[in-house]
Amino acid sequence: MRSSNPVFSRRGFSRDNGYAGFNTAPQAGGAAVGTQGNPYATGNPYAQPGAGGNPYAQNPYAQNPYAQDLQHGAPPQAPVATGNRMTMDDVVMRSAMTLGTVVVGAVLAWALLPVSSSSYGLAIGAALIAFVLAMVQSFKRKASPALILSYAAFEGVFLGVISEMFNTQWSGAPFQAVLGTMAVSGATLLIYKAGWIRVTARYARIGLAIAMAFILVMAVNLLLVVFGVAEDGGLRSMGPLGAIVGIIAIVLGAFFLTLDFKQIEDGIAYGAPREESWLAAFGLTMTLVWIYIEMLRLVAIFSGDD
Repeated sequence: MRSSNPVFSRRGFSRDNGYAGFNTAPQAGGAAVGTQGNPYATGNPYAQPGAGGNPYAQNPYAQNPYAQDLQHGAPPQAPVATGNRMTMDDVVMRSAMTLGTVVVGAVLAWALLPVSSSSYGLAIGAALIAFVLAMVQSFKRKASPALILSYAAFEGVFLGVISEMFNTQWSGAPFQAVLGTMAVSGATLLIYKAGWIRVTARYARIGLAIAMAFILVMAVNLLLVVFGVAEDGGLRSMGPLGAIVGIIAIVLGAFFLTLDFKQIEDGIAYGAPREESWLAAFGLTMTLVWIYIEMLRLVAIFSGDD
């Protein structure tokens, strides 16, 4: 059963089997190896035996020569892509559409909205709308392409306005932030594919606990700043302390990327429905936006008053 928590549910968190069923061993008398912890083994037309000998009724991992690898946490072998199953091409295409919408929104906002207090207010409004849309999608059981693309559009407007503002004071900061985001995401993917990071249930639990604590501390810091208790942004100042917090945030963004990669890998391996590729694109977009914003702040801090 998927978690009702929007952060956990969008990253494949399983309330019964741990995070996405990572390294879950089958219980005595339970499901066969490969079906245990599979989020797509129930509740979809490919998991249930149907009349007329449905060729998708059997989980391809329930009886295969690689089943023993699953007991040791090794990634399952991908089934042959058929019909309505998610593939890497689906994930790439949906991610390109979602990120492309963000970029178009950002470019239009940068070109059409001059730097002003009204533009800043518009950016805050766009960010709030994007947040609401993201929460609605996170609580939905199925992906809504229209909702995800709308989120991307409003997120793009927000990023376009704040990027222009940062560029006005720190020339070239957005470009450097884009390069930094690409470097972090590329390095994380290489490290993940090389097997230097293994996304297990324990890894996910510890990382998510740290991330939730970080977000809680940042929320308290924001309240202290709003009520004038903390000055100059508090923990989010433009000084050394702000730089340290920014680096921690970027590391957490890289952690979220590994969860996204694992979710995509498992979705393809377990024969997830094609519509799940929209959720994969949604998760990747949210993570990359997180990293870009933190990278933008970090570039500004290291640039100083230049």
